Amino acid sequence: MKYLLPSALLLVLSGCAGDYTFNSNLDSDAINDYFKASDVTMYEGALQPVGPFEIKGLVEGETCQVSENDAPASIVEARTIARRAAADKQANGLVIKNCLLIEEATQNCVSRALCVGQAIVTTNQK
Repeated sequence: MKYLLPSALLLVLSGCAGDYTFNSNLDSDAINDYFKASDVTMYEGALQPVGPFEIKGLVEGETCQVSENDAPASIVEARTIARRAAADKQANGLVIKNCLLIEEATQNCVSRALCVGQAIVTTNQK
């Protein structure tokens, strides 16, 4: 009996050893696309870029609450979409010019949030 337990344990543990691979349905490009907004520094209000920068163009982000049961439109989400659009222009900064929350229902949206800004490339990030 004292030899049976260690040999059974050894047999169980050897069944767990093997050359296993991990396969996922996640696309690495989609993950990189999702997190690329974090590479863009947002400048708004008193926080402005320090030093020289190059303007890459205007970008916008918009969210829409399609139905009453959906989450309300969010300025935070609109800013994130604008940051992702700035990253698409190879910018490392976004100067927010204006954000607006429209709570009047239209034919397409119950509420909308919109942010507009300039995508910039800075050499100094603060």
